Amino acid sequence: MVRISVLYPSGEGKKFDVDYYVKKHMPLVRERMGTLGLRRIEVDRGLAGGAPGAPAPFACVGHLYFDTVEAFQQAIAPHGKELFADVPNFTNIAPQVQISEVLSA
Repeated sequence: MVRISVLYPSGEGKKFDVDYYVKKHMPLVRERMGTLGLRRIEVDRGLAGGAPGAPAPFACVGHLYFDTVEAFQQAIAPHGKELFADVPNFTNIAPQVQISEVLSA
C-alpha cells in the first residue's frame, strides 16, 4: 500500500481553512477518486512541534491511500487539474507532496 501525503507548511502569513478542507475539498477528492482505487483518506491538523511550546511545522496534512503508485497516478490523471484548482479556496500555501510505501513494524 502507498500513502500520498499532501503537506501544507505553517508559517507567518500562511492561511489554511481546515473547515473547507475537511468539509468540501476532501469530499471532492473522495467523489472523484473513490471509484478509482482510493482506499482511505486521513487529515491531520498541526497542533505543535516536537519541543515544548514549538509551533506545528505543518498547518495540515492530507493522506490518500492507494494499493500502488500506479493506481494513484491513474486516479489523479483525469482529476488532478480540478483538485489543484480548488487549493486557493482553502489556502495560500504551496503544498508539498510525498509518496510513501506503508510498512508495518
